[in-house]
Amino acid sequence: MKRTLISALVLLLAGWCNADAKCEDGSRLWLRLDTTNAVKAITGVKGTAMTELQTYWKGGPVTLKRQKGIANDGYTIKSQGKKTVIAAATDAGLLYGAYHLLRLQQTGQQTTGLNISERPFFDLRILNHWDNPNGTCERGFAGKSIFLNPDPKRMKMYARANASIGINGTVLNNVNAKPEALSDESLKKAKGIADQLRPYGIRVYLSINFASPIRLGGLPTADPLNADVVNWWKKKVNDIYRLIPDFGGFLVKANSEGEPGPQDFGRSHADGANMLAGVLKPHNGVVMWRAFVYNPQSSDRANQAYEEFMPLDGQFADNVIIQVKNGPVDFQPREPYSPLFTAMKKTPMMVEFQITQEYLGAANHLVYLAPMWEEFFSFVKPASLKAMAGVANIGDDTNWCGHHFAQSNWYAFGRQAWNPALTSEQIADEWLRQTFTGEELVRPMKQVMMDSREACVSYMMPLGLHHIFAGGHHYGPEPWYQPRGLRADWTPPYYHKADSIGLGFDRTVNGSANVKQYPDELCRLYNDINSCPENLLTWFHHVPWDFRMKSGRTFWDELCHKYDDGVKQTRQFLATWDAIKPYVDCQRFKEVQHKLRIQARDAEWWRDACLLYFQTFSKRPIPQDMDHPVHNLDEMMKFRIPISMYENPECGYTK
Repeated sequence: MKRTLISALVLLLAGWCNADAKCEDGSRLWLRLDTTNAVKAITGVKGTAMTELQTYWKGGPVTLKRQKGIANDGYTIKSQGKKTVIAAATDAGLLYGAYHLLRLQQTGQQTTGLNISERPFFDLRILNHWDNPNGTCERGFAGKSIFLNPDPKRMKMYARANASIGINGTVLNNVNAKPEALSDESLKKAKGIADQLRPYGIRVYLSINFASPIRLGGLPTADPLNADVVNWWKKKVNDIYRLIPDFGGFLVKANSEGEPGPQDFGRSHADGANMLAGVLKPHNGVVMWRAFVYNPQSSDRANQAYEEFMPLDGQFADNVIIQVKNGPVDFQPREPYSPLFTAMKKTPMMVEFQITQEYLGAANHLVYLAPMWEEFFSFVKPASLKAMAGVANIGDDTNWCGHHFAQSNWYAFGRQAWNPALTSEQIADEWLRQTFTGEELVRPMKQVMMDSREACVSYMMPLGLHHIFAGGHHYGPEPWYQPRGLRADWTPPYYHKADSIGLGFDRTVNGSANVKQYPDELCRLYNDINSCPENLLTWFHHVPWDFRMKSGRTFWDELCHKYDDGVKQTRQFLATWDAIKPYVDCQRFKEVQHKLRIQARDAEWWRDACLLYFQTFSKRPIPQDMDHPVHNLDEMMKFRIPISMYENPECGYTK
């Protein structure tokens, strides 16, 4: 009888949210600190550190001390009796030390007997906002730009969140930049934002349109070797630094996807980058020149960045950093690393990750990205890079990122930029303990987070498949999308190459020869279908349907099971979340549950659409030991989602 009553009580409790937890809207992010004292804010970066400690620290006295000999932005935290001393060579270091101490308090770690020494691995740890002048955010799924009409309270929270994880730079506008970004009105607005971020150690940067001297300045050319063009840029840069003395520099997307660049005038990427570097150099500014380039003539889009930039290795000025996406195509759920990272040995490089989930279910899917970035660093040594950039997932939604768990990717980016040796599991544990409450939630949801990226790969594009998204957006599957007249590399068949023989893009030495861009050891590994890692198999090979996999299954059967495994995992994620309902506040429980239901439904959509379509080529049956598609191909091929719903996932949609 006693056991029955206990079981009934458990079931009863499971039907309610945590009654002791105040409903939360996610606006405080991971900084859910209880105020200990109401204090007046102290000015300056050091003053910010003191204000944060006086407001939120619950322990004994803390002293902030300037001390030479500590690395830039680094700090030490040492216990001296009942007192804690944070020492740093810079005010920014003191601020990061203060947030480290508060993080220890939030995560329930020891805050006495401390002897900590920290320094950031990368000097530049920067968010790229793809925000437009009209307030929209390209590939943004969390509302409008926070910079459109900057709210002081919102900007303060944004700055605090970034400083708490060590981010020290913000690019305010889209890489597809409008010339108006450098207008007097826009620069005054940028100055206002810079003034609000400066107390938190954050410098602002701007994306520029390379044709600005023509479109904004009225010149007949933007040739980087033209004296009038150079003088126009000198004057513009001087104007910027008069307004923003600590301005960081420019981010440039040039000669890519129709954006103007030096090649329009018969010049190279190096010519364009070095001209800008020259006018920024007196102000200690930098140029971050993106290597994301491709055109419809290339036989393999994955090859083009290497082909354009490798001949220029060693020709860039010392304040130019080449910013390269982590993979050679475009932020896919899984890609090999971009071969530029191991090929360009004479040029400063930085990696560009995408925090916003352009290709991973937007703000509807729970996909923790730190394991993806950790995978990247297993191939590309952090010491070979100069900086780290992340395309932000931040908007004016109350919870900032559109999905409560998407906040973890913003957090993880900052922590990995500070220390890429941190494991994705360590970071997930930190974030969960600060963002939610209770071991009953932390343990199961940490496992969900750690499994989520691989699950996403399985239900979207397993075994090396990539870029088979629906036309017009990057949300759902449409592997058949191939409208007449559209350039081939904007269609899924260009990438999956499905036919009666098999599936996948032949990038071997007998195909596009993409494997030759990698070091010899990897070239040999990837070139041989028998040694190529199975998670990249169709990336490098056109794989026969009956090819025998390590599991003993044929390639077709393995593909089917991978898709089905992904579907089952999303269902388990939902079940896990439902089971911890008593330990979550009502609002966040309902909102996350809603998104997990969408994700489980979308995973089914991906499985059914892809397997039924590829089956028209394989002519093989769906294995009997897995769930079979619940839709038919005709239904899948007729289904569309409005772009407005893709851009605003909160709208939801039905199939």
